[in-house]
Amino acid sequence: MNETTKISAGERCPGMSYTDMLEADTRRVPDYLFEESGFDMPTDAIPIEPYVSEEFARLEREKMWPNVWLFAAREDEMPDTGDTVVFEINDKSFLLVRQKDGGVRAFYNVCLHRGRKLRTKAGNATQLRCAFHGFTWRNDGSLKEIPCAWDFKHLEGKDMSLPEVRVNLWQGFIMITENADIPDFAEWLGPAASHYEAYDFENRYTGMWVAKRIPANWKATAEAFMEAWHSVTTHPQLLGFLGDANSRYDLIGDHFNRAITPSGVLSPHMSGKDQQYVLDKMAEFSGGSDAKTNRRFSASNDAVEFDPNDPLHARKVLAEASRKGFTTQYGHDYSDKSDAEILDNFTYNIFPNFSPWIGYLPTLVYRWLPGDTADWCVMEIRLLFPTAKGEKRSRAVERTYIPDDQPFAWAKHLMGEALAGVFDQDMANLPHVQTGMKASANGVMELGAYQDSRVRHFNRTLMKYIDGELPS
Repeated sequence: MNETTKISAGERCPGMSYTDMLEADTRRVPDYLFEESGFDMPTDAIPIEPYVSEEFARLEREKMWPNVWLFAAREDEMPDTGDTVVFEINDKSFLLVRQKDGGVRAFYNVCLHRGRKLRTKAGNATQLRCAFHGFTWRNDGSLKEIPCAWDFKHLEGKDMSLPEVRVNLWQGFIMITENADIPDFAEWLGPAASHYEAYDFENRYTGMWVAKRIPANWKATAEAFMEAWHSVTTHPQLLGFLGDANSRYDLIGDHFNRAITPSGVLSPHMSGKDQQYVLDKMAEFSGGSDAKTNRRFSASNDAVEFDPNDPLHARKVLAEASRKGFTTQYGHDYSDKSDAEILDNFTYNIFPNFSPWIGYLPTLVYRWLPGDTADWCVMEIRLLFPTAKGEKRSRAVERTYIPDDQPFAWAKHLMGEALAGVFDQDMANLPHVQTGMKASANGVMELGAYQDSRVRHFNRTLMKYIDGELPS
């Protein structure tokens, strides 16, 4: 484990820190939210080549992707015996199958006869039969039938079971790896694995799921969501209730980092606004068509007596409104849950391409899938909803693919207009990031020491794989 250092006050935005907000919380805050950690990393420029080079993409395919744990599916996508999911990344195709004992096995999605994919889409199956010649395997991967077996006497006694990859089930996520030797997922991830335990992720379901092709490298796209300080220019509508520059950035081990961005507070970039302004701006964002996602509850119209000396008053009011709203909606008792866990944005990133947030509100999950060139990727966005008390977990909704020539707003009936608008603002930057990097005169990017620290950390871990330092 690398040595960690606490970030000093002089290395962050002046004003109230996120830790200050936690100390003023109206409820007890978990210790892991107080923990600040980082690395002493050089502030050297970051090379652009890994974002635009086909040769570097090849090195990723050879040295990194087969040697990490990958988020392949949610268990709510395949809850029943015989349910299957096809997970594809780069030029690999994997077939996940729910077993009779409730476990999940993952096979290379390839017929051992002529190499055709066994399945091309999800669905329930009683057996795995190739559509080309009819070679058939049982759902546990054992060979069931070879048509015209008289012509394959040379295979008698040979193990013709489908080759498998390792599977770990963790918090309702199905993780796979091709590497037989790396630690199990929770150990590989490290201490952050325990951060998810309080939020019943295993019992959550995918209630919104969209995907879109992005004309930018998968790393550049992922990194657009690793810091919050672009909000002042890219998302100005959020500044009335989002502490963008108050965000705290933590780096833990090789495979995990996080940004925690407080909600219900004014951005440090704004001044001269009262607490009612914060409530009103939050209501504007979370109302209308966005109310169906119910990520937070408005308190703008409530009769509130403000403490003029408390800059966190609106935050406390919003947290209480959300506690009551979530209790009504889901039937669970949120009365002792902290303001932070009810309101804030916990942008947790698990290397390399997986961002499952935490908290009691419906949580966002991002996944970035590389394209067949360095110049594009697919970004998926999910919302995981709590299962109401006493109810059975719902099956995941199917993925909605947004047409390539349409914005995220095309799916505003699923995402909510305001949330879709935020992603469209991000996507307005990314094509010009990709083409701009290619036009660079010096071939490097100059990053901030603190607010871009997650980008530096991500690149450091990636290069450990490319240089052969990982997997150890």
